[in-house]
Amino acid sequence: MLHPITTVHYLVLSAALLLIGTIGVLARRNIVIILMSIELILNAVNINLIAFSHYFQQVNGQIFAIFVITVAVAEAAVGLGILIALFRNKETVLADEVDLLKW
Repeated sequence: MLHPITTVHYLVLSAALLLIGTIGVLARRNIVIILMSIELILNAVNINLIAFSHYFQQVNGQIFAIFVITVAVAEAAVGLGILIALFRNKETVLADEVDLLKW
């Protein structure tokens, strides 16, 4: 007999995405991978919001998830724009070698 997918399954998936995203932000030097890891973290938040919204039978979590997706799109657009500008000036995408704000 097949077991239904419960809220716990969604929470485990969200925790796994959060862990992968956090490791990607902390361990990688490439700015593109860091931005992708931040997107994974935001997707983990969205899964939590949708799962609890479904569990409590309210649409508040779904509305917040739409706002998080909107903010993530804006963050990706601004981040990629900054990344292109940094690459044109420094010719690298490694986070360790970008030191424009130092005196």
